[in-house]
Amino acid sequence: MIDKSISIKEAVAHIPDGAVIAIGGFGVPGTPFCLINELVRQGQKELVLIKNDANEVNMGIDHLLQNGQVKKLITSHIGLNQNAVKMMNDNILEIEFSAQGILAERLRTAGAGLDGFLTDVGVDTKLSEGKAIIEFQGKKCLIEQPLKADFAFVHAHRADPFGNLIYAGTAQNFNPLMAMAADYVIAEVEETVCMGDLVPETIHTPGPFVDQLVILDELTEEYNVVQR
Repeated sequence: MIDKSISIKEAVAHIPDGAVIAIGGFGVPGTPFCLINELVRQGQKELVLIKNDANEVNMGIDHLLQNGQVKKLITSHIGLNQNAVKMMNDNILEIEFSAQGILAERLRTAGAGLDGFLTDVGVDTKLSEGKAIIEFQGKKCLIEQPLKADFAFVHAHRADPFGNLIYAGTAQNFNPLMAMAADYVIAEVEETVCMGDLVPETIHTPGPFVDQLVILDELTEEYNVVQR
């Protein structure tokens, strides 16, 4: 099996302007800060980001927002990031909101190759604007579209050279879904083990989903906001 490790500079250089990028993380846990920071350094523009949250001010994707690299953010909430709220209110940043469970299911649906799903969540609210509504089993349902990405950035605690990934704690919430929903997956990894050392039953994202591995020499201060 091939070794998928690559430098962070080379990995992020694959991202073109205008790319749709799914970024893992549940708040701080599982957010790939190093990949995000390299994207800030390289400066790709007109990006569409898919992320559960907007991180906090001066952390994670907020650096991309402040750098003017993001055209649109698809997310479940931005309340912890005053910059994102202001950019939305000033019409600088387009925001598409999905309820957290719906966001997760849209990603899972894309990864499963499905064309969409039905839900009554959001019917008769602003979340239903622009969406098709049908009658199903006696109630109104929205048709939610799958959420597909060109690239995914994920953060794993442990991996082998082929890209079998293990996430720590709540990093399991969105990282596996992001990896399923993207055409090209870049994983930053805290530590690696030899091929065959991972117990198969503990693997959260199998190697065939992963295209490249970035082995982190050290973690930046952002990772220390919470502890496992």
